[in-house]
Amino acid sequence: MEHDSGLEKTTNLFLLTTVMIIFFGVVMVFSSSYMYAREQFGSPTHFLFKQLFFVALGTSAAYLLARTKISFWYKYAYPVNAMFVMLLALTQVPGIGVAMKGSQRWLDIGFMNLQPGEFVKYSIILAAIKYFENFQVYDNQKKAVNATGIVLPLLIFLKQPDFGTFAISAMIVAFIAFLSHFPRKLFWSATALGFVSAVALLFAAPYRVKRILVFLDPWKDPKNAGFQIIQSFLAFANGGITGQGLGNSNEKLFYLPEAYNDFIFSVVGEELGLAGVVGAVVLFLAFIFFGFRIALALKSRLAGMMVCSVVFCIGFQAFLNMGVVLGVLPTKGLNLPFISYGGSSMVANLAALGLIFAALRWNGKEPKASAAPRARTARA
Repeated sequence: MEHDSGLEKTTNLFLLTTVMIIFFGVVMVFSSSYMYAREQFGSPTHFLFKQLFFVALGTSAAYLLARTKISFWYKYAYPVNAMFVMLLALTQVPGIGVAMKGSQRWLDIGFMNLQPGEFVKYSIILAAIKYFENFQVYDNQKKAVNATGIVLPLLIFLKQPDFGTFAISAMIVAFIAFLSHFPRKLFWSATALGFVSAVALLFAAPYRVKRILVFLDPWKDPKNAGFQIIQSFLAFANGGITGQGLGNSNEKLFYLPEAYNDFIFSVVGEELGLAGVVGAVVLFLAFIFFGFRIALALKSRLAGMMVCSVVFCIGFQAFLNMGVVLGVLPTKGLNLPFISYGGSSMVANLAALGLIFAALRWNGKEPKASAAPRARTARA
């Protein structure tokens, strides 16, 4: 009983933290976008109402997923992943995929541009958990066939190009392999090979090399490649300790590109200062802390892995975005989860939280499909 009450308290704190991050994000989306929205769309609340709609849609998806059984997602992990990978592949079909900002990552579905990559990050979690947990009971043919669903989306991310989502998805796969029954020798060999391949890919494309050079010295090209990060630095410098006040950012006035999206953290720094930046960081640290505590408290191993992987995905992307905006990492084109404007990201992240609450509802009821790893141990 004491254990259950402790889990319930942690869950409530996790939920409260998530709500606080989302509320903070909605406020910052309005603050960072109202001038641009008024000029471009004639309404200062254009992005605000769309973001609220995405939050409502994502919350509905989370509620529905929370009512499901994790055994279902484990059993049908490969088909679910295949469905989202097919949507991802459609982004590369002429006339279907939508190209913006030099990348072809979106599908036009009428009321929004859908970015399948945001959903593939989570479908890969399902596929990777099932794959690595059953790796040693698969024959070579099954290993190769089932690995396709994990490798193919990574290749499509490179083709789009979307190196940021590629990096996050690759790290998720590595994280799950580390948590699972995947053999340690193979894990470390694959990690070394993956690291070398990632470095090679990084330098294989001229635009990525340019981003690295700009990261090292953005003032060498202050009017082009280095413009965005320099404006971000200026925003943080203007903010100081306490900031210029909510709504009073100067950089969002058509100086800082993507002020309400990828670089919204810069607006946080300018309007709310160091206090706002630290507050946002603390909220995400709390989100990760409480999320991992939930994962550790669950009786089901697979449920714990699912919770841990979802929390890792969101937390890792959050700190990648913060690192880019602060100039600690090269620009990758990643948004800040729950805070940046964006429908696909918001809906996908909230839907993934639904899987966490599904795991909580079925705590202690190990999916029957997970018997394979135990059978493997018995044979050994």
